[in-house]
Amino acid sequence: MIAKWIKEKGILTKLLEKGIKFLVIKECKKIRNLKIDIISTSTQIFKGVIQKINISAEDINYKDLFFDELQIEADNLKINFILTTKELKFTNDPLIKFKISLTQSSLRKILLSKNWHWIGDKISKEILNQEKLIDIKIRNGQLLIKTSKDDINIIKEQHINVTAEKGKVYLNNEAYNKIIEIPVEDKIYIKKIYIENKLINIFASSSISF
Repeated sequence: MIAKWIKEKGILTKLLEKGIKFLVIKECKKIRNLKIDIISTSTQIFKGVIQKINISAEDINYKDLFFDELQIEADNLKINFILTTKELKFTNDPLIKFKISLTQSSLRKILLSKNWHWIGDKISKEILNQEKLIDIKIRNGQLLIKTSKDDINIIKEQHINVTAEKGKVYLNNEAYNKIIEIPVEDKIYIKKIYIENKLINIFASSSISF
């Protein structure tokens, strides 16, 4: 059935896939193996409706947020697609479901980057009573966080659990009996987060706009 659908994809669908691909690439500093799959009839597209879209990509840098793998799914998108200029705009703010996977290398780059190091420092101060985060690893299904105090140069390592509850992400240091919430945009709802095979896997939903 899927093979038949791909075979019967029309020019309009393919043009629309290219338009969305352009939008996604425009939003990212880096992205590889980007694939767009639209499931919709030509009639629906002419009426400004995309029945379903699937997006997958690897090695993504979105505003200095580094993801190793990304999968996106969305239904019933309302669009304005100008065929002559291939310009595409969403006329609603569609709800998307997505899965993000990242390695310890990607997580480290995020938390030590110029734009996001404040989150790493927040973790160090609020959950470990240290000044700054200097390294983070994934070990045995937990986060191993290395922190320091600049004035006395003491380095500490602590194992931290990561969980999702009521749409939010929390870090839990059982040794210090401290839990903190990680800042996430209000429109993003985290459904599940777990660590497997040294990968952090995040399942979430969010409205988007271009």
